[in-house]
Amino acid sequence: MDLMGGMQEAMRRVLVARGVESETVNVGGQAVHHYALEGQGKGPPVVLVHGLGGSANGFGRTFFGLAKRFSRVLAPDLPGHGFSGEFCGGPTCVQSQFDVLRAYFEEVVKTPALVVGNSLGGAMAVNLASEHSAWVKALALVAPAGAELTPQALAALLGHFAVKSSADVRALTRKLFHQPPLGALLLAPALRRLYTTPTVQALAADALATQASIAPQAVRDLKMPVLFLWGGSERLLPPEILAWYRQHLPAQAEVHVVEGFGHVPQMERPDAFVSHLVGFADRARL
Repeated sequence: MDLMGGMQEAMRRVLVARGVESETVNVGGQAVHHYALEGQGKGPPVVLVHGLGGSANGFGRTFFGLAKRFSRVLAPDLPGHGFSGEFCGGPTCVQSQFDVLRAYFEEVVKTPALVVGNSLGGAMAVNLASEHSAWVKALALVAPAGAELTPQALAALLGHFAVKSSADVRALTRKLFHQPPLGALLLAPALRRLYTTPTVQALAADALATQASIAPQAVRDLKMPVLFLWGGSERLLPPEILAWYRQHLPAQAEVHVVEGFGHVPQMERPDAFVSHLVGFADRARL
């Protein structure tokens, strides 16, 4: 096991020791690892969907805060991420990932949930809410991808994941955080592994080849409560994405640009992240 794998495993053991269930389930014909924590709250389940190159571990510091407000906390590792096996090498990689996520709701979640999606996970959460709204009681989008971009802008965005050196990884890390952790910068050689897996590279190539984006009408037609969080220190996604979502989100959507948030606030400011989700749930009477 390499250094990054060891660190991921160490975090999993800490979570399990604190009562979080870690298991691999078969959904949509794929072996998918997920975390599950029974909550003390009366709210619906909350399902946390990570982004490209991320994992369920990225939400680990939010589990216990969310469990106080919601009945269950679930966080899957998308195929080819975290502890889920490698998956997807063809031209329909993005759609295949979404099909597995949909199956996860049908076969594991089994009830309408607050769906929280970050980055690529945000785009997938929008598609789920649009195409299978019965599973989405409310939607929280955290720096979501999926907006229409010019081919040049999309290529520039996905180019950040084409890491070839430790310097490339450090540059990407600086784009993910409001204040990049020194440890992450020092561990750049180990972090490179997260972005060079066959699945991550196939997803990026598929998104670029298909110019994948969400239809504006799919966003306009969302009927459930929607929370949209964008970091005041967002450096990975271009501002055109924020403008696109502002233009197309429905009237009931809450849009917040939060100072001190970068692209992955669940990792950098977990307590503030939980506070935003709980406040939204309260206002939406979930």
